[in-house]
Amino acid sequence: MGTSIAQQKITTVFINDKSPILDLTCNDLTGLGIEVLFRLENIEDGISQLSALKDLPDVCIIDLDFYDKNVLTQIQKLKKEYPSLHLIAHSDIDAEKVVRVLIEIGFSGYLLVGSDADDFRKAIETVSNGKKYFSVGVYEIAGKYLQ
Repeated sequence: MGTSIAQQKITTVFINDKSPILDLTCNDLTGLGIEVLFRLENIEDGISQLSALKDLPDVCIIDLDFYDKNVLTQIQKLKKEYPSLHLIAHSDIDAEKVVRVLIEIGFSGYLLVGSDADDFRKAIETVSNGKKYFSVGVYEIAGKYLQ
């Protein structure tokens, strides 16, 4: 005889440029019980939109655009204003320097581009529970800086 435990819905926001692939991922996540509160195109809009919320989301996923020279400054500002917000990076860059800097800023997770909805779900659930989640491609790098 099994028991049924009602799960609390996990909330998340996406800060990224418009992407048809992430549109599909967001739809899939909604089907998996994860509520996507909003999607914005840049970090400054994210900071503004977060300030309007009564309760912060469980997780914020940021698609990192390292061609924007201000991206690290913007992320530091976001983390300073919302230190309890769990951040997951989404990027195609698996360089040690980038992973290290993001860990130092306070990111709890890192998903490489190409991750599917199930990877996103695992990362969101793990990070929302106060743990770390890193894609296989950056796992060893992250491990060096988390010990």
